[in-house]
Amino acid sequence: MAITTAIWWLAGIIGAGALIAARRSARAWLGALALWLVAGLVLGTIGLIGFIVLAIVVGVPAALLASTARRQAIITGRLLPVFRRIMPQMSETERAAIEAGTVWWDADLFSGRPDWRKLLRTPAAKLSPEEQSFIDVETEHLCDLSNDWDSTQIWQDMPPAAWDYAKHAGFLGLVIPKSHGGKGFSAVAHSAVVMKLATRCSAAAVSVMVPNSLGPAELLLHYGTEEQKNHYLPRLARGEEIPCFALTNPYAGSDAASITDIGVVTKRQWDGRETLGFLVTFDKRYITLAPVATVIGLAFHAHDPEGLLGGEADVGITCALISRTHPGVEIGRRHWPLNAVFQNGPIKGQDLFIPIDMVIGGAVQVGKGWRMLMECLAAGRAISLPSSAVGAAKIATNGTGAYAGIRRQFNTPLGQFEGIQEPLGRMGGHLYAMDAVRCLSAVAIDIGEKPSVISAIAKYHMTERARMVVTDAMDVTGGKGICMGPSNFLARAYQQIPIAITVEGANIMTRSLIIFGQGAIRCHPYVMTLMQSAANPDRKQGLRDFDRALFGYAGFVTSNLLRAAFHGLTFGRLIRAPRGAARELAPYYREAQRLSILLALNTDVAMAALGGALKRKESVTARLGDVLSQLYILSAVLKRYEDDGRQNADLPLVHWAAQDALGRAYDALRALYANFPARPAAFALRVIGFPFGVPRRQPSDRLHADIADILRQMSPTRERLMQGSWRPRPEIEPVLGVLEAAALAYPRIEAIERRVKDAVKAGTVDRMPQAMPLLSAWADEANQKGLIDADEAAEIRAFAENAAKIIAVDDFPQDFNLMEDLQTRKAYWVQQNGRKAKASAPRAAAE
Repeated sequence: MAITTAIWWLAGIIGAGALIAARRSARAWLGALALWLVAGLVLGTIGLIGFIVLAIVVGVPAALLASTARRQAIITGRLLPVFRRIMPQMSETERAAIEAGTVWWDADLFSGRPDWRKLLRTPAAKLSPEEQSFIDVETEHLCDLSNDWDSTQIWQDMPPAAWDYAKHAGFLGLVIPKSHGGKGFSAVAHSAVVMKLATRCSAAAVSVMVPNSLGPAELLLHYGTEEQKNHYLPRLARGEEIPCFALTNPYAGSDAASITDIGVVTKRQWDGRETLGFLVTFDKRYITLAPVATVIGLAFHAHDPEGLLGGEADVGITCALISRTHPGVEIGRRHWPLNAVFQNGPIKGQDLFIPIDMVIGGAVQVGKGWRMLMECLAAGRAISLPSSAVGAAKIATNGTGAYAGIRRQFNTPLGQFEGIQEPLGRMGGHLYAMDAVRCLSAVAIDIGEKPSVISAIAKYHMTERARMVVTDAMDVTGGKGICMGPSNFLARAYQQIPIAITVEGANIMTRSLIIFGQGAIRCHPYVMTLMQSAANPDRKQGLRDFDRALFGYAGFVTSNLLRAAFHGLTFGRLIRAPRGAARELAPYYREAQRLSILLALNTDVAMAALGGALKRKESVTARLGDVLSQLYILSAVLKRYEDDGRQNADLPLVHWAAQDALGRAYDALRALYANFPARPAAFALRVIGFPFGVPRRQPSDRLHADIADILRQMSPTRERLMQGSWRPRPEIEPVLGVLEAAALAYPRIEAIERRVKDAVKAGTVDRMPQAMPLLSAWADEANQKGLIDADEAAEIRAFAENAAKIIAVDDFPQDFNLMEDLQTRKAYWVQQNGRKAKASAPRAAAE
């Protein structure tokens, strides 16, 4: 009898746990409870009195919760007014930013139950034949016409021939539909074009990227009037107009919603008639393409003190489209961001009159500019900087990998030193993950999403990883990397990486505020509904929505709590990998699922423990955002392996990228628990999720060595890693153009060296020299002594010639061929400092 009773109670506990974990409804609980009690009565484990007592103690609350009407009357009807009082107030600006765009896979990762089949069913990143042809022909040719050295040292811009070709070939209208004269390309194609240009010339990449990202064309497509679309879009597509978008203000920076550029609603004479419009004063900076732009998208804060628009005095941010020649516009001067020469500069205006017809979308869009910008930025941010960051990482990894295979120290290729293999492994692993994120994010846009949270993740982490890749490349190349010149493929990328870190929302702000701040509200299955129901003016509907969301939220938290504890005790080994996924990657799916549960649980505890103060606890939100970000990166890596056809040769890259993402997620959780302000909650979260300690994950030395081998030698895996890069040819690029030929030849040279090893030991011939000029002479001597044939000697001489070009560094005359420019700059310096001296003279005399 005792055993039967124990089994009955155990069945009840297990059943309750299963119902909680599965998040079953109150009615399901009521039915299960009834079956359990009846079974106890039938089995004799409880008597009639016990049955009645348990039915009252447990059954009555269950019946109460199962009845929506009673639940609302007794519980949620009293909680809703309290929730309304304590809910943090949200400005319209904050609301627009949070509600902008859509949620997609990021919501799955926040749910604790990511639907991996949904991810794996998502289309792979594919180009149409037309798009592929454009990348192979037109984009390749634009790469041939431009390079970083000539752009910075000669033109201080993309070369004129490149500008002309970019306009005429349609590069400025990639996203404009064919019906308006553009290319109508997909987001995947747009991303591929920008990435390829970035492997050749940053000025070309940015000059093409900006018109196709957040700017007049994008805003016109979504919000413009038909008249505006028909006028501007064909001209933008043909390159007859060059656009820029003036948003950033000196006193707002990354907080663009706080711009102090004011437009006061008024009436003025325009084209001979009284016209309603805005008298605008503005001061903009960091505006890309501004110095050469012919049409300007302008954001300003509209005020209507006289009520001419018939609404409130504070109208809100408004976006207008004006010509470069608009009376009062001051434009043309340039900023000089870290030796990058893409066109960038300030725009100013004092008391400009802008007719209301120039507002993008006309009068109906007045005051709606912030929402317009946020919704368009969700797509543009996922493409522009992530794609250019991947391009920078590809040129750095491609060149450095081949260099490490050719360059010798102590008669050993650099890539065979363990100290070099580690940074090479990081470079290849980061690049694999970066390209995976680039493709998945672009696909999300193509299937109709506007992924605001994902775009922030892609922007932040791809630019940060590009910085890591380029820094590692500089360490490996050493003197080759630090000496400026046309043969240096790294220097400009190294100089300019902080630009990508800074623009389109500074990375510190993106990590600390945006990723989790938007994600926790938009992606959480219940938080947004709770907030909307509390603000609903229809109190009956608000109560119904609040009731449903509140109890759903309670079940969500309880379910995740139990699942986190169970998987913590079992190390997540009992989590089932998705059916159809690669078996060799099953452990990563299990760990990702476990981390998703923990992300949801930690988020809910943080919101409960810190309340409204969570918004100001940026270290907490940054670390929770890091977990979400690494889960997205890991998802992209797993998806890429499937999309590439499960290439076993790629597994070192896949394992490295997956383990790195997991390691960074665990590091973020470890730091979160160590620094969480509510210490009891931190202790409980750590014990529940990781009773045996937070795992430490990092790629092994073996993986670093395997990836270093991939980067040193030409292979299909290396080709997939570098896919979409500009392919330098000797006639266009004398140094980088021989890189591939030298890398391809090197295994053959090593094979010859191994074959003559015995002759070297016998003293018949000296060991192969590592100095390239001596290598040709050695080949002639070895050929004369019959150790190698004439063809092999020719191979060695060709390799030596190419390798000498690759390892060479540039040198210049004493004046760097810039004497005239230097003299001009010296004269300017004397002039300016002479003025400073005169200005300080009275002060010096007074002292």
